[in-house]
Amino acid sequence: LGVNDNVYDPAKHHVISNASCTTNGLAPVAKVLHETFGIEKGLLTTIHAYTNSQRTVDTAAKDLRDARAAAQNIVPSATGAAKAVGLVIPELQGKFTGMAFRVPTPTVSVVDFTALLSRDASPADINAAMKSYADGAMKGYLQYTEDQTVSTDYKGNPHSSIFSAYDTIGLGNFVKVVAWYDNEWGYSNRVADLLHFLAQKGL
Repeated sequence: LGVNDNVYDPAKHHVISNASCTTNGLAPVAKVLHETFGIEKGLLTTIHAYTNSQRTVDTAAKDLRDARAAAQNIVPSATGAAKAVGLVIPELQGKFTGMAFRVPTPTVSVVDFTALLSRDASPADINAAMKSYADGAMKGYLQYTEDQTVSTDYKGNPHSSIFSAYDTIGLGNFVKVVAWYDNEWGYSNRVADLLHFLAQKGL
């Protein structure tokens, strides 16, 4: 929602996915960058709160990293979120990849997205574009902040993605942006919104 709901056709689309919390965190930011500056390639790192799929204590498992205690380690992990954005925004198919670091915090995660743009863009240019979308077309899904915040400041935040303007950096057309997301509450809000959207539009 806020990214590709405008192309929904109830006559053709019968299997609907809300994707993942991380896809919802990345997709709004990626859309703004692509529509405003163009994206040639992108690398995602999500610093992700631990989840119930992880272990509470060290144990035996086929994946040696997955076997380690979640609350005591930073655990490198896979994520399909970067590739999933290509399904949400077809023009970006095959242009993204990424990974995750599972960290010992109970909720709120962050997208660290590095992109090679089609043209130069200063941090001020990028921030202005994000603010424009957050106040307009993506209001309610993308939030914009210039505050110097930390993860717990966003616990219970209902947005898919909270863009952190303070952290934008770049070298010409090579840029890095940061966006927070409550991987539980923010995502749950999108599930509810999606059900409401489908009830209005029909299946």
